[in-house]
Amino acid sequence: MNSDAVTRGMLFLSLTTMGILGNGAVICAFLSAMYREGRLLPADAIVLHLASANLMVVGVRCLLEVLATFDIYNAFDDVGCKAVIFIYRTSRSLSIWLTFVLSAYQCLSVAPPGSRWADARLLVAQYLGFIFLALWVINTSMSVAPLLFAAGAKNDSKLIQNGINVEFCFLSFPSRISRDANGGAQVGRDVVPMVLMAAASLIILAFLYRHSRQVKGLRSGGPITGGRQGPSAECRAAVTVVTLVTLYVLFYGVDNGLWVYTLTVQQTLSSSLISDLRIFFSSLYAAVSPIIIITSNKKVNKQLMCRNGPKVFSEPPQPDTKTRDITD
Repeated sequence: MNSDAVTRGMLFLSLTTMGILGNGAVICAFLSAMYREGRLLPADAIVLHLASANLMVVGVRCLLEVLATFDIYNAFDDVGCKAVIFIYRTSRSLSIWLTFVLSAYQCLSVAPPGSRWADARLLVAQYLGFIFLALWVINTSMSVAPLLFAAGAKNDSKLIQNGINVEFCFLSFPSRISRDANGGAQVGRDVVPMVLMAAASLIILAFLYRHSRQVKGLRSGGPITGGRQGPSAECRAAVTVVTLVTLYVLFYGVDNGLWVYTLTVQQTLSSSLISDLRIFFSSLYAAVSPIIIITSNKKVNKQLMCRNGPKVFSEPPQPDTKTRDITD
């Protein structure tokens, strides 16, 4: 095995380890909180669902890339390829859309009480289960191409003409038009939530900027009371959401750019390298996002630190704020 293969294997093994441990820790923390408190806040439920989708992404795709590094290409027959690629594409798209739902819910959280946007937030919280169900139905229906066109790596010379090589399997489309149409649908599925979540993040930042100016003006008019002033829940929530959106735009932007490139050029010797880069960047978000969640979510921190009962209950109650959901 040459040095390039070893480097490739170590990169995907690192993503697999980091993603499984990180997302697993987030899931366990929220399940423990739900067991102790009897419920989860809507934003916590969204993050729990997001971590579950990310766990499937790294657990399926990155692990298979590690196997491919050791030349285990024929691990799946046609049925296995259909199932694996279908699960990966569904969980990947769910990860993207759940990030948008999280940013949109946080955008509604900064709305003034009594406004129509605040009422919309209550509706989202009330029907969050139906939103999850709708996302599953939409994303599974948009990931049916592998069930129709995925095949094992055997007889690869017959599949390469209108196919896409994913190392251990092939996606063999009946024509170039169908291949390009499927690729365009995937790009659109990623770009739409990217634009929406970017708009939601800009709204959050604009609100917080205006709010900080107002607070600064009030503080400049007289002495500050109440002791030391730390970062507010609104600021912590904004940093979390904007960071996740930035990661999404960066990683999936590179992924989609490489995907468009593969659709517009003929298969070359460097196509395997481009495929590796696409998979790496598309999996990087699923592996890195739990680190952002763990470092910014106080509820996850509290569960992972395994504090004992008396120490937890001796803490003073936290003030209720509009944007508490993300950070508590």
